[in-house]
Amino acid sequence: MPELPEVEIVKQGLNQLTLDQQILGGEVLLERTVAHPIFVADFLTGLQGTAIAKWHRRGKYLLAQLYKWGQERPKLTEAQQNQDGWLGVHLRMTGQLLWIKPEETLHKHTRVRLFFSNQPAQRNTLTKEQLCDRHPTHELRFVDQRTFGQMWIVPPTIEISKIITGLQQIGPEPFSPEFSLDYLSKHLYKRHRAIKTALLDQTTIAGLGNIYADEALFLSGIKPTTLCKDLTQTHIEKLHLAIIKVLQTSIAAGGTTFSNFLNVKGVNGNYGGVAWVYNRSGEPCRICHTSLERIKIAGRSSHFCPQCQT
Repeated sequence: MPELPEVEIVKQGLNQLTLDQQILGGEVLLERTVAHPIFVADFLTGLQGTAIAKWHRRGKYLLAQLYKWGQERPKLTEAQQNQDGWLGVHLRMTGQLLWIKPEETLHKHTRVRLFFSNQPAQRNTLTKEQLCDRHPTHELRFVDQRTFGQMWIVPPTIEISKIITGLQQIGPEPFSPEFSLDYLSKHLYKRHRAIKTALLDQTTIAGLGNIYADEALFLSGIKPTTLCKDLTQTHIEKLHLAIIKVLQTSIAAGGTTFSNFLNVKGVNGNYGGVAWVYNRSGEPCRICHTSLERIKIAGRSSHFCPQCQT
């Protein structure tokens, strides 16, 4: 947690609220949250005087395309390079990005604060002294109870994956043309591993996690312990459709909140209330009313219906 739908919801909220506003500076309250550059001062200096043109999502990573405030807004691009650099964020287990007023009480698990101003300004680059004299109208706060979340500044013209190395091996996005039925069939063919484990492999599918793997397996009628090599083509066809369906449904519901997830306005996701199997062990199946079960596969909890999934 959070998984693709939750990160997508955060991305959409950030694109609604944070674009084209001056970043005046910030404060790092937990230094290890900043993965790059090495020194916190360089991280803050790299952001000061910039604005965000657009937030992108790659798997579970958030990537903000930066540009120098006062200069022409850059062409929006999904490319791996940008002349003004990138801000990268990974929420990991408990990270939250919250868009709030500066006067709001500081949460004890706040790790990084970024100060934004939407005040009108002359269209030229302000000096550091002028930036310091301006007052933030909002803050983007990174709150992270378990402290596994990370942030990066990627310098101009450097490929993102050279700094955020976790991007190097991520598989195709589930909503992209690359995630085709043929692709999924080839990646599962003759593999001697449980299908649940295969679905959690980020090199196979970007962003899919424990919650939506369980949900997709239920909708496709596949038991999570089934080996990939034992799946029929019909199974794989159903699974391919189910993965896309559960992700779309969750995004429409605002994501899932079982513990920590909040959108950028601090609102819970609603998908948990309609989940088919995830976190419902011992409760009746919504289809056949059989008691749902929970097992461990490779150290991860899996929820399923013993009647509907074979």
